[in-house]
Amino acid sequence: MEYATLNNGIKIPMAGIGTFLLTPDEAEASVLSALSCGYRLIDTANAYVNEKAVGRAMKKSGIPRKEIFLETKLWPAFYEQADAVEKTLERLDTDHIDLLLIHQPAGNYIAGYKRMEKAYKEGKVRAIGLSNFTPEQIKEVLDMCEVKPAVLQTEVHPYSQEKELKKFLAKEGIVIQAWYPLGHGDKALREEPLFTELGKKYGKSNSQIILRWHIQDGNIVIPGSKNLQHIKDNLDLFDFSLTEGEMAQIVAMDKKKRYYTSTPEMLKQYAEMVPDVDGQK
Repeated sequence: MEYATLNNGIKIPMAGIGTFLLTPDEAEASVLSALSCGYRLIDTANAYVNEKAVGRAMKKSGIPRKEIFLETKLWPAFYEQADAVEKTLERLDTDHIDLLLIHQPAGNYIAGYKRMEKAYKEGKVRAIGLSNFTPEQIKEVLDMCEVKPAVLQTEVHPYSQEKELKKFLAKEGIVIQAWYPLGHGDKALREEPLFTELGKKYGKSNSQIILRWHIQDGNIVIPGSKNLQHIKDNLDLFDFSLTEGEMAQIVAMDKKKRYYTSTPEMLKQYAEMVPDVDGQK
C-alpha cells in the first residue's frame, strides 16, 4: 500500500473501497471482503444509508479499529443538528471517524463545517474535508475555518483530470480523492486502446491501469464494487509503475468530460432531502 500524508500529519491509504449505491447487505459483504483482501480505507456517507452495515463489517472483520481508516460524509439535512456527528458515530458503532466530509455544498454548509471542527477538536474526528465543492466554495470555507480541510472528494478520471483544481488544492495543502475514478462505468474510457496496450505490457486489466495512473498522479481512489474479483483487482495496484511517458500519454487524454455536475436546482433538492438514516438495517 502507498499512503498520502494529510495536512495535519495523518496518513491515508491511496486506495480504498467506496460503498455508494450499495444496499446495507451489499455494503456489509463488500466491506468484509475488502478488509479480508487487505483494504484499510473505507468510504461511506449518511446519504448512502449503509453506515450501520459498514460498522458491522468492521467489527466482524476482527481487524483492530486503529488499523482501519474510516471516512464518512455529513448530509445537508444534518448540518444544523447539534448531535449530527454523535449520531453518525453511533450508526458506525465506533468512537472516532478518521475523515469526515461535508457531502454537498448545499444548505447551511458553513454550520456543518463548524460542527465538524468542533468534533475534530474533541477528538471524535481525526481529519475533516469537503466533497463536491468548487474552488470558490472551498475559498469560502478557507476564509472562515479554524481547521483547514484536508481532503476534497470529487469526480476525477482520465477524461476529467481537474488539472487547475488540483493546482489550487496543492497550493492549499488539500489532497484530492477521486470518486468515479473509472469514469462511472463508461465503456469508451475503460476500453481506450492505450489502457489495453498497457494492460498487456504489465499483465493488468484496463481498470487497474487507470487506477495506477490515479495513484501516481496523487489521486486517492475509492472505487466501489460488490464483485469479489473486482474488489481484489482494485487493490492489486502496487507491484508495478507506469513510466513518465505512459503517464504523459494518459494526461493527454483529458477531455474535461464530467459525468456529474450539480446545478442550483439539484443543490436545493439535496438541502431538502432527509435520508432515512434511522430506518436502515
